[in-house]
Amino acid sequence: MNVRCLTVAACCLAITCVVAADDSRPGPTMPEVLAASKPSDWRPLDPESTLYLQMAGGRVVIELAPAFTPQHAANIRTLVRQGYFDGLAIYRSQDNFVVQWGGPDSKRGPGKARAKLPPEFTVEWTPALSFTRLPDIDGYAPVVGFSDGFPVGADPQTGRAWLVHCYGMVGAGRDNDVETGNGAELYVVIGHAPRQLDRNTALVGRVVQGIELLSALPRGTGPLGYYAKPRQNVPISSIRLAADVPIVVRPMP
Repeated sequence: MNVRCLTVAACCLAITCVVAADDSRPGPTMPEVLAASKPSDWRPLDPESTLYLQMAGGRVVIELAPAFTPQHAANIRTLVRQGYFDGLAIYRSQDNFVVQWGGPDSKRGPGKARAKLPPEFTVEWTPALSFTRLPDIDGYAPVVGFSDGFPVGADPQTGRAWLVHCYGMVGAGRDNDVETGNGAELYVVIGHAPRQLDRNTALVGRVVQGIELLSALPRGTGPLGYYAKPRQNVPISSIRLAADVPIVVRPMP
């Protein structure tokens, strides 16, 4: 069987990231949330949208979010299937911010993947987009909640919705040009929720298993948490789509 995830709001690794800063009410702990969950609260991960990032320390499972960033999801699948990430490295670990990997200095071209993509910062907020609204006030979005477990902000007046930068969320790094984030360079939030990045970079998914393997990496001593020396980089053995991995070696739920 594949890894499953909660579809209710509490499944987000950063359930408190969309709660008002002055809200002192204690929230449920993750063990309490899991204990209270029902079988209907869970869903299997789509093998075509599930990545296995393998490094010496273990495997990290990432779920892509094609409902919010369909072109990025498709491009990342293409990159993964042509082995783009194999042998590259994690080269940045900034305390209380992000861990980043991919190929900013790699001489590898995108191959069959697209070199540029539209920003995909927001999507149309329609009834077809599942949404569990939270009652809390948020400083970065008029409305906040969860869509199939992904943390989401939305604006009823503009009719737009977007993924938000909670702990464990995965985004596509980019340069100043908004079309430069094609998924060849990825980051994961490992610290505070940098919500100022919402609608500024494309969030492409979230870590559903193994976040501790990334958040516990040694911090980079260079500017912005980059590793100062190449030997400090953490090698990536491979990244694979679950659909391309035999069922017998997929993680159990």
